[in-house]
Amino acid sequence: MQEKENIVLIVSTLLVLLILIALIVLFTVFQKKKNLLIEERKKTKEDFEKEIAETQIEIREETLRNISWELHDNIGQLLTLAKIQLQNATKENINEVSETITKGLSEVRALSKLINPEAINKINLREAVQLEIDRFNRLNFIDASLIIIGTQIEIDKKHNIIMFRILQEFFSNTIKHSRASSLIVSLEYKSAYLIIIAKDNGVGFSSEVKKEGIGLLNIKNRAKLIGAVALFSSGDNKGTTLEIHYKL
Repeated sequence: MQEKENIVLIVSTLLVLLILIALIVLFTVFQKKKNLLIEERKKTKEDFEKEIAETQIEIREETLRNISWELHDNIGQLLTLAKIQLQNATKENINEVSETITKGLSEVRALSKLINPEAINKINLREAVQLEIDRFNRLNFIDASLIIIGTQIEIDKKHNIIMFRILQEFFSNTIKHSRASSLIVSLEYKSAYLIIIAKDNGVGFSSEVKKEGIGLLNIKNRAKLIGAVALFSSGDNKGTTLEIHYKL
């Protein structure tokens, strides 16, 4: 009887030890996975913040290029014209001088909105896109328009930066390469999604370019970074459409 009790005690002790060992192993594995998850989250956050910083720099560089061009070619021309008009001013044409100077002041005010660094850090997507559209029309780059559908919903500021940069890249390609005469952008606010559509009537591109284009891949990767999906549709001489689905 004593022997049986000893055997039961030994077996019970072994079972308790095994359970303790199993718990220690499980806890160790759990802790490792937890630490790994924390590290992954930390890296993801760092990568996201790095992408935001790089995107802000790209927006500043693009904005400064635009400002430089406008100062040289647009405002410079207006000031030159105003100078010539002043040199030949008479009572009859003094109003023309005033109109030229007023237009120059309006151009400078428009540029001042773009050069403000806080405007880049706290981008409002609708306002930023409208400024771009206004600039295209003001400089006769292209016949551009912005359509707003639904009630505007507040969006994460950092996500706004990414989406604006995506559109800025699309606009740049449209202006420089598409030979388009019109650009239409729509922001449609739904209950669960923001749907952005940018469409030009340019030369478009083939499916081979669509698959291999670095710029297009950058746009898709940036959209993925904020949980959005970027879709392209195009064809030779059929224009190009960018559609972004962003979950609110």
